[in-house]
Amino acid sequence: MKAKLESIIKNYKNDPNRLMDILLDVQTEFGYISSEAIQIIAQQTGLSKVDVEQTISFYHFFSFKPVGKYAVYLNDNVVANMMGRKEIAKAFEQEVGCKFGKVTADGVIGLHNTSCIGMNDQEPSAIINGYVFTKLTSDKVKELVAAFKAGKKVDDMITTFGDGANNSSTLKAMVNNNIQKKGAVIFSEYETGASLKKVGAMNPDDVINEVKASNIRGRGGAGFPTGMKWEFCKRAKGEHYILCNADEGEPGTFKDRVILTEKSALLFEGMTIAGYAIGASQGILYLRNEYKYLKSHLENTLEELKKKNLLGEKISGKDGFNFNIRIQFGAGAYVCGEESALIESCEGKRGEPRNRPPFPVQKGYLNQPTVINNVETLCSVVRILEKGSSWYKSLGTQGSSGTKLLSISGDCKNPGIYEIEWGMTIKDMLTMAGAEKTMAVQVAGPSGRCIAPNEFNKKIAYEELATGGAMIIIGQNRNLLKDVVLNFTNFFIEESCGSCTPCRSLTPILKEKLEKILNGNGREEDINDLERLGKMMKTLNRCGLGQTAANPILTTIENFREKYESLIKATEDEKIYAFDMAASVQESCAAVNRKPLLN
Repeated sequence: MKAKLESIIKNYKNDPNRLMDILLDVQTEFGYISSEAIQIIAQQTGLSKVDVEQTISFYHFFSFKPVGKYAVYLNDNVVANMMGRKEIAKAFEQEVGCKFGKVTADGVIGLHNTSCIGMNDQEPSAIINGYVFTKLTSDKVKELVAAFKAGKKVDDMITTFGDGANNSSTLKAMVNNNIQKKGAVIFSEYETGASLKKVGAMNPDDVINEVKASNIRGRGGAGFPTGMKWEFCKRAKGEHYILCNADEGEPGTFKDRVILTEKSALLFEGMTIAGYAIGASQGILYLRNEYKYLKSHLENTLEELKKKNLLGEKISGKDGFNFNIRIQFGAGAYVCGEESALIESCEGKRGEPRNRPPFPVQKGYLNQPTVINNVETLCSVVRILEKGSSWYKSLGTQGSSGTKLLSISGDCKNPGIYEIEWGMTIKDMLTMAGAEKTMAVQVAGPSGRCIAPNEFNKKIAYEELATGGAMIIIGQNRNLLKDVVLNFTNFFIEESCGSCTPCRSLTPILKEKLEKILNGNGREEDINDLERLGKMMKTLNRCGLGQTAANPILTTIENFREKYESLIKATEDEKIYAFDMAASVQESCAAVNRKPLLN
């Protein structure tokens, strides 16, 4: 083990800032990260043992114990449950012979729950040893478990089940891209390198001015003007960096996954243009671990760009135009979608958001000026430089220029990716996706808004309904509070970094009050408490995750309060003193592993 560990660490030049890569390789090689491995990693990188341990403990896909030769991570998000996740989990447990959260006694198969893996358009889905399996059925589960027990390789299982609609020889996956509507920006025809050649004849300020003139705003959800961000960073002193945020951990979002598969060269060209504009020579694509199956495909694209002189040294023959890109994988942490948490993760640390100011454009990666842009934003920039800012502004609305990719899933006939011009109404979107009898739409994922039919005439635009792209359609047959709101609340509890007390403590309290109402023991005061505590979350937490963690509750109380009130059925005395003695005794005895004395 020691020789292999030292080889892995040496591969990253014993650099403590590459701790994430080291740990990912160790986890993949051994199936867990042992105390011996931790000690060797600490010694070889100059970190303390505690530094290594705290990074491991932060991320979902790192483990101090073996996760199984075949590690099954089954998605448990809202849409997965809509599409039959419960039956798939039951089938796995029956075939494997152990419960989720456990590994078989022989260490062969581990069953694990995981949050959204970016496959909402083809649920139920699971990640098995880094490979994605989609549209699972009970019969597929039986075949998979039989293959595990026979010792087959997981990539052979992918071949057995059949590839998705992917043509790249370096990409093995069952994943379909489900592009339902192509627009004028991301998915229209484009000659790779055309914008780069044009940029090479411009000075960096001209590039930034053209981006500013287009009025493009960040496509990750925050909507900050892209050209302004580049300008701020260019003015800052130090070594400059470009980071692309491809962490897309917002449940319901999968647009970046499709871009990375279909248009990876466009993305890398956008990063290179951004690098030229701000004076950076190094870029990092921060990619969520759930998309590990894309690694070979993306690395192949980078090599092809270098061969075409569109990446590396003297790009397009221009002296001084040097830019390289490396891929940095995360390890399962929703909070790393927040830009400063992403930077911490890139530096091999826990993904805890930083205090601001200073902002990343002043002091970001390695404490140097850093621009962080979303995948879709960088792709759009390429087309802006190709066709001009006036063309781009002719698309969309006055306050929201260009197009927007929507990840549409849930109760509709045609889930998938839609490239629309900003300004489409929710009503038209539902018709486009083949949705009928819709009760609600979750706009922008759990951190966004759950809207009712009275808002379906609103436009998808920064002026009315801004979104990073996630659109989850919820049909009238769903239990909104139990199936959706409770699931989202559990997600925020699981994904909190724990740094801020309100996020760490109030979110579980919100869940308890919600469950109290769902169980029929609530009172009107509990609904008011949910509102009061939820509003406190917005002002007392440091990052966007904590500030929006109560949104599933707050926006459904705002738009569907009658669903809460309909569950308030007890008399006044029962509301105050309602208490299930038998259930409480069972719970207490289970906690100390004793049989109850009361029946």
